[in-house]
Amino acid sequence: MAAVYALPKRRLTVDEYHRMGDAGIFLQDERVELLDGELYEMCPIGDGHIGKVNRANFLFGQRLGGRAVVSVQNPIRLSDYAEPEPDIALLRPRADFYETGKARPEDVLLLVEIADTSLNYDRLTKLPRYAAAGIVEVWIVNLLDEQIEVYRDPAAGGYATHTIHVRGDALTPVALPDIAIGVEEILG
Repeated sequence: MAAVYALPKRRLTVDEYHRMGDAGIFLQDERVELLDGELYEMCPIGDGHIGKVNRANFLFGQRLGGRAVVSVQNPIRLSDYAEPEPDIALLRPRADFYETGKARPEDVLLLVEIADTSLNYDRLTKLPRYAAAGIVEVWIVNLLDEQIEVYRDPAAGGYATHTIHVRGDALTPVALPDIAIGVEEILG
């Protein structure tokens, strides 16, 4: 049997990814994100997903009173090779509102992913990268099972703490201990 030789992959950097976008390589409505130097196609956004993102945005904006920047579907630069686009990121306030540079892991107070068709991708692909980057807390709003999965305490290989919350439960971000949001408020 002949030996199979695997060619090495060429990983893209975030800067190269942006230059590709600036050069018009991606279509106007093409949804991709960069993780570990590889491009991933993102699922189209459905009406239910849009509604949940808008609902979460409204709730956080209402409760935070300017103590954090609510960033909606904007990139977070995890490393030179990763720039995912979470649905919601609560960021430390900055005078420029991140106009002069994208948020980095140390800026993130909480990430929220709204997941229906993207549930496995969010859990298996994005979540480990968030943990590796040191993102302190991630909520996955699991629309399929109508629950919110909370991941805290980033460690080697993932998050050390994982809890599941259902209607009737209240969630409090670890970085904002005086904020409480009911699961049903996010799920609708």
